[in-house]
Amino acid sequence: MRWDALFTDLESQFAEADRLALDAEVNERARAEMVGLELSDRLRAVLGCRLTVYLAAGESFSGTLSHAGGEALVLDEGQHQLLIPYAAAVRYVGLGRLSLAETSSVRRGIGLAHALRGLARDRAELSVFIGNAGGVVRLAGVIDRVGKDYVDLAVLTPGEVRRGHHVNQIATVPFTALAAIRSLRTSEF
Repeated sequence: MRWDALFTDLESQFAEADRLALDAEVNERARAEMVGLELSDRLRAVLGCRLTVYLAAGESFSGTLSHAGGEALVLDEGQHQLLIPYAAAVRYVGLGRLSLAETSSVRRGIGLAHALRGLARDRAELSVFIGNAGGVVRLAGVIDRVGKDYVDLAVLTPGEVRRGHHVNQIATVPFTALAAIRSLRTSEF
């Protein structure tokens, strides 16, 4: 009887050690997986949900998340859409705990410049929010040109068509200063 108790005790100790090792491995794998998650993966998991984005410049925008790309997201806000670079945001409200990785290498390669070039091609009338330490400056206009890290915006009086004599100025805006870009919802990103 004494030997039976000893072997039973040893067996339970080994079983407990195996369970603890498995728990430790599961926890370590979960931590390792979390390290590899990107913000866009978290955003992609809540596509179609309501989200509020707070910008470093003090503005906030709320809407239905319709796109989460590699460098920016798109919120649907009534009759408008907002393109918001991730770099402009300081806080998100409405994210869940789930994530969804992008499986398409083509979609992973589409960045902010691609979306801006689409807006330039469409000659879309935009409201461009430029963030700075003092807040947000809003310019209305049409994107004339998109470089590697900047846009040239033909600043217009809202409602004016892009014609040479209607252009008030050409503003060159670095991507790093872009807080958000609002367009009519008919535009596609």
